[in-house]
Amino acid sequence: MGSARPAVNVGLAQINNGFSEQHYLPYSVGFLQAHAEKHAPDPSRYRFSLPLYKRIHRDAGVDHLAPADIVGMSVYVWNFNISAAISQALKEARSDRLMVFGGPHVPDRAEAFLRQHAHVDVAVHGEGERTFLALLEAYPENDWSRIPGISYLADDGTFVHNPKVPRLRDLASIPSPYLSGTFAPLIEANPDEVWLAMWETNRGCPFSCTFCDWGSATASKIAAFDLDDVRAELEWFADHRIEFVFCCDANFGILPRDVEIAKTAAECKALRGYPMALSVQNTKNATERAYLTQKTLADAGLSKGVTISLQSMDAHTLKAIKRQNISVESFLELQRRFARDGVATYSDFIIGLPGETVETFFNGVSDVIETGQHNRIQFNNLSILPNAEMGDPAYIAEYGLETVEIDIVNMHGTLERPVDEISETQEMVIATNDLPRADWRRVRTFAWMSNLLHFNKMLQVPLLVLLHHAGARFRSLFEAFMDADAERYPLVAEISAFFDAEARAIQNGAPEFKFSPQWLGIYWPADEYVMIDLAVNGRLDAFYDEAGRLLAEQLTGEDARAMLDDAVRFNRALLKQPFQPNDLQIDLRYDIPAFYADAVRRVPGPIEADTVSYRVERSTEVWTDWETWMREAIWYGHRTGAYLYGTRSMERAIAGHY
Repeated sequence: MGSARPAVNVGLAQINNGFSEQHYLPYSVGFLQAHAEKHAPDPSRYRFSLPLYKRIHRDAGVDHLAPADIVGMSVYVWNFNISAAISQALKEARSDRLMVFGGPHVPDRAEAFLRQHAHVDVAVHGEGERTFLALLEAYPENDWSRIPGISYLADDGTFVHNPKVPRLRDLASIPSPYLSGTFAPLIEANPDEVWLAMWETNRGCPFSCTFCDWGSATASKIAAFDLDDVRAELEWFADHRIEFVFCCDANFGILPRDVEIAKTAAECKALRGYPMALSVQNTKNATERAYLTQKTLADAGLSKGVTISLQSMDAHTLKAIKRQNISVESFLELQRRFARDGVATYSDFIIGLPGETVETFFNGVSDVIETGQHNRIQFNNLSILPNAEMGDPAYIAEYGLETVEIDIVNMHGTLERPVDEISETQEMVIATNDLPRADWRRVRTFAWMSNLLHFNKMLQVPLLVLLHHAGARFRSLFEAFMDADAERYPLVAEISAFFDAEARAIQNGAPEFKFSPQWLGIYWPADEYVMIDLAVNGRLDAFYDEAGRLLAEQLTGEDARAMLDDAVRFNRALLKQPFQPNDLQIDLRYDIPAFYADAVRRVPGPIEADTVSYRVERSTEVWTDWETWMREAIWYGHRTGAYLYGTRSMERAIAGHY
């Protein structure tokens, strides 16, 4: 009889960001543990310690994982540097400890990665459950020659890359870390933690956008988890009072059953109160199912709004990023339908995509707004991810992508730097062949200006008047503010110069957001920073005076100018401000309120020349100090665009996700 194999201590780490003092359960490494405990020939051989799930000091992380013989780390852009620092210290303390790295940050071409990070013994590619179990079973002999899906450096220094393991088509063989009890000890050990959850109902992505590592990581085809398990996991979330669930599916709504999953989630919230919010990534092209799933989530209050992921409106750019097989018209039709139904949508644009120019970007943003997007365009700066096609040196050279390494900071996040001084960084694109540095700054400025004027609602009412009754394009209106004459419009010109300076600072390595020590001590988007500055420093009236005169240059005729004046005054009266406890009665010569209510739902009629007395109900939302106003009206109002009286957003976002 052979002797029993030695017991193995296993440590796992998936260091997630925290949001509003809440943390994600370590879903990826939970799968590794659940799979090993179910499928190992002798599961009792493996002693799993509690996983490391949040950022702590490097030394504390080392102490936590020190008992482990094998450490598995799931790494991505938000946790790679701290994970690598912990791994290096663990390896230095015990050279025979096996360090295994997996996750999206591990490059498919891993030789340079392994040589640069000598503390990493094995790099795992693709799905990790079966591969990690094979590595456990190979310990301590560590013969990895027949284990698929890994890369490593042999004893003689030779780089070895084994072919990827074929993707699982039957995901039922992978036990759920929620339903299997994997997280029970972790939850019990942290009774004061408010948990967030990641969740998969399927794996795979049929698209291959060059800026994304999702399609490359999942090899395109979609495999679904067992539907009964999916339903049971929703019940688990309710049992454990999980407020926020981030669905990791690349294309929720792509499968017919996703409509039923959305209904089940809605029923779960209605009956049990949890989860409170379910964030999903909308599918591409499947317009009707996307509409049904998102409408179901929105009606149930599980979604604060629907994301319309356009990224660009330019055909040349879409081809360069391999999104030409994704119908822009499908997205715009969804936007139109949701607008008619009163469901908020958010459109995603990426700044700095290859092929994009100043012209195509300005026209694309204008087109989307004029098609009915009046809630929010989320302008994201382009970053290069390790396994995205965009990270290929040949691709970078072809499109002339120029990058700068900057610290990752969260919008509305604090300045707090890790006490161990290990920050996470990203490679941000700040110029391309088609968008030289000066053009990139102009595009970035245009994005902030459109947020300030339209999506932050500072001038949304008069802008819509000019669109529908003067035929003005949003592009020309935003550019008028960007290029305002400094002598005639000094404050508007100052704002434009501030945006340009912030864009230049980013190109020189500054964070994406503007930190303010006096305004809640957090990072603000540049446009919100300007909003606060205008209010706190008593410059709102000067801004509206200049804005009204500047916009009037787009019109001819006394009637048109009177209509515009009413629209500017009405917009100013609606803007949420502190220290305004009393309702306001405003008299208008035109029925601007009725026009505006129709315009945001894309059914505007003529503006009637009819004296209107409108009551602004300021007393329903009163702020008696600047800090509370900044937090509730500006910060919390960001996602829903609730900057005007009559719109409510008095709750923090339950969570965020990078």
